[in-house]
Amino acid sequence: MQLDVVDDLKQPEYTGANRCEPCTVLNLVIAAVVGSVIARKSRLGGVLAVGVSIALIYLRGYLVPGTPTLTKRYLPPAVLRWFGKEPDPAVASGLGTVDSTDRPAAGRETTFDEADAVASTDTDAVSDESTADADEPAVADLETFFLDHDVLEPCADRDDLCLTDEFETAWFDEIDPLTDSGVDVDAAVDAFGFDADPDEFELETRGESRALLSSAGGAGRWPSRAALIADIAASRALETWTDDWDAFDPETKGEVLNGLRMFLETCPSGGDVRMGEEVVESCCTSHEVVAVTCEETGERLFEQRLTDVDA
Repeated sequence: MQLDVVDDLKQPEYTGANRCEPCTVLNLVIAAVVGSVIARKSRLGGVLAVGVSIALIYLRGYLVPGTPTLTKRYLPPAVLRWFGKEPDPAVASGLGTVDSTDRPAAGRETTFDEADAVASTDTDAVSDESTADADEPAVADLETFFLDHDVLEPCADRDDLCLTDEFETAWFDEIDPLTDSGVDVDAAVDAFGFDADPDEFELETRGESRALLSSAGGAGRWPSRAALIADIAASRALETWTDDWDAFDPETKGEVLNGLRMFLETCPSGGDVRMGEEVVESCCTSHEVVAVTCEETGERLFEQRLTDVDA
């Protein structure tokens, strides 16, 4: 019976990997204040109040009833930023309403940390820790870049862009061995061309997502292992596909690879992919996203705020 009560109180959407740490700290402060007020009249009552409050925060993710709904509805963006819940807007233009055949313009994806509590939203694409050389090539428009290098072409059966057969073959020739052997720090660092010793980085698993970390902070994040494999494989394919891939800085490579990932029609781990609209929620906010997902495994390959697509 007691276990049933505990299970009823648990809210996985706001705890565990989905816990909002700043929200938890704030709720603990509230619990301490409430406990201290009660303790003025009854020390035992204050201790009990704090104990019950901590238990509720642990099980539910928050103390004050209705906190998620209230914060999503009433807290302004400036306050949400204090909690790391208002990510920087994606650098992408839009195509209006998105369905299974329409895609957002190729560009950076927005944060996926609100879905799995990877707090930083550090950077959506890979960020370089050194100053980029002014002579390094730049990609002004990803769509043009992909078309000019025969990576994408107009689809034969719909008004959209698709991977060319040749590049798709080259890409999956790199994906297949990675799917079997897995990926490590060296592979991720090499794919994005960081000018640093791989030993200075760590590849961390956070629920379904993957994060490349260094002593300076977050270097890159992916919503799934499949997305990371796709980027590493695409980088290797582009090395031989383009003349100047190695000259791009890590941030530019991140933008290119992230934009390219949403054109996959076969998941790196097998099966088809689907594109649709979903709602991503955290304890502090919620928003609609366009998501590209592996149908068989549920792994997320790409995610972008719907407001950025419509902008």
